[in-house]
Amino acid sequence: MYTTEREKVAAEFRHIKHFAATSDLWSSRTMDPYISLTVHYIDEKWKLRTRVLETAYFPSDHTGEMIGEGLRTMLSAWDIREEDLVAITTDNGANIVKAAKLNNWMRVQCFGHRVHLAIENALKNQASVERAMKVCKKIVSAFSYSWKKKALRKVQLEMNLPTHKLKTACPTRWGSMQMMTARILEQKNAITQVLADDRASRHLVPRWSDLDVLEAINKALTPLVEFTDALSGEEYVTISSVKPVLHILRSRVLAEEDDDVALTKAIKSDILSYLDDKFSDPPTVELLDTASFVDPRFKAAYISADRVTATQEKVKTEMKSAGADHTGSTAESTKPQPSTSSEAKKPKRSLGSFFKGSEATPSTASTVSLEQAVEAELSSYLVSPVQDSEGSPLDWWREHQVHFPTLSKVAKKYLCIPATSSPSERVFSSGGNIVTCLRSCLKPEMVNMLVFLSKNLE
Repeated sequence: MYTTEREKVAAEFRHIKHFAATSDLWSSRTMDPYISLTVHYIDEKWKLRTRVLETAYFPSDHTGEMIGEGLRTMLSAWDIREEDLVAITTDNGANIVKAAKLNNWMRVQCFGHRVHLAIENALKNQASVERAMKVCKKIVSAFSYSWKKKALRKVQLEMNLPTHKLKTACPTRWGSMQMMTARILEQKNAITQVLADDRASRHLVPRWSDLDVLEAINKALTPLVEFTDALSGEEYVTISSVKPVLHILRSRVLAEEDDDVALTKAIKSDILSYLDDKFSDPPTVELLDTASFVDPRFKAAYISADRVTATQEKVKTEMKSAGADHTGSTAESTKPQPSTSSEAKKPKRSLGSFFKGSEATPSTASTVSLEQAVEAELSSYLVSPVQDSEGSPLDWWREHQVHFPTLSKVAKKYLCIPATSSPSERVFSSGGNIVTCLRSCLKPEMVNMLVFLSKNLE
C-alpha cells in the first residue's frame, strides 16, 4: 500500500512547476528524534494540495548544517528540484533558520509561532502578570485530582455553568495561555466556591486584583488567537492574508480603546512593536506584498504606498519569466500533426477558417511584444472588480485564468505558501497517535510509512 501511494504522490510532482514546504523537529514517546517535510502546491484544478513526504528518523546532531543536508536529501529522494521551491515555512529555531539560509531557500517565519513569541515578550516584564499566571497554574494543578474534579462539576451544575475542564498553559503551544486564562475567568465562581470549602486549598482563591489582571490579558489576547487559528489552515490560501491581518491588528484589533486599562494598553503596544519589527525585513516584505497583490481580494490595498510600484515591477518580472516559458511550451504543442488517415473525408471549410493564415493575423501579432502583453494583462487585472473578502481566491483564478493566463501562473506560484508551520505540527500529532504506549517498539521506517499513509490516503 505504501509503495502504491508513494508512486501516486511522486507522479503528481512531475506536473508541478512550483511548490512550498514546511518542516519541523519532533521527539516521539520513546524519545526518538524525527524531522518532517510537507509539500504544498496548487494543482491544475486550482485546489490547494498538501502532501507529507517524510517523517524521517533523525538521530544526527540538530545543527543547521545537518538539518539543511537532511532536507535536501529528502527532496532528492523524491526527485524534486530545489529550484522549484518558492519558500519554506518554519518556526524560529536558530538551527532550522540556519538550515534554510545554508540551502539558500527563502524562509517564511511561522505567523503562529511569531505571535506566540510576541505575547511572551509583552508579558514577561509585567510583575502583576507573572503573579496572576502562577496563581492560574496552581489552581489548575489543584483541580487535577479526581475528587476535586467531581466537586467542580457538582458546583458547575448548581450554578448552571458549562461543565468544562480547566486548561493549563504549555510553553510550546500557541494560544494556550489565553485558553487557560479564559477558562479560569469562565469558571471563577465555581472555582472560588470549591476552593473556599477546602481548608487546604483556600489560599488559592483568586484575589480581585488577580482577576482584573486576567481580564486585561484575556481582552488583549483573544483576537490574536482567533487570527492565528484562521491562518493555520491547509485547505485554503493563507500567506496572502498575513499583510492584511497585520494591518487589521494595527488599526483595529490592537488599537487602544477608551475603556482599556493601563495593562491592556501596554500589552497591545508591546505586541504590535514586536510584530512590526519581525515582519519588516526586506525579503519578507517583498514576498508578503507579492502574495497579497496576486490575491484578487486584496491586490494593492494593504501594500504601503511607497511599495506599490516596486511590487508591480516584481510581478511584471515574474510574469515575463512565466510568459517566456509558456511561449516555448506552446510552440511545441502547436506543431502541425501528420494526418493519420489518407482516406479520411475532407471536411467542409467554415467561414472562419478562411481567415486563418491570412496576412493580417501574423503581422498584427508580431507588433505585440511580451512586455506589452504583460502590461495589458496587469492593467486589466488592476481595474477588474475586487473579490469579496470571504470568497476563495483559488475559485476566482479558476474562473479568470483564461483572461490572465500569465498572471495566473504567478498567483499559483505564491498562493501555495503556508502562513504557519501548522502542517508539520499536525504531522507530529498523527505521529503521536501512531507511536502510542502500546506501540512504542515501532521501527522508525514503519513510523514513517504509517504517518505517510495516514496523511496522504484519500
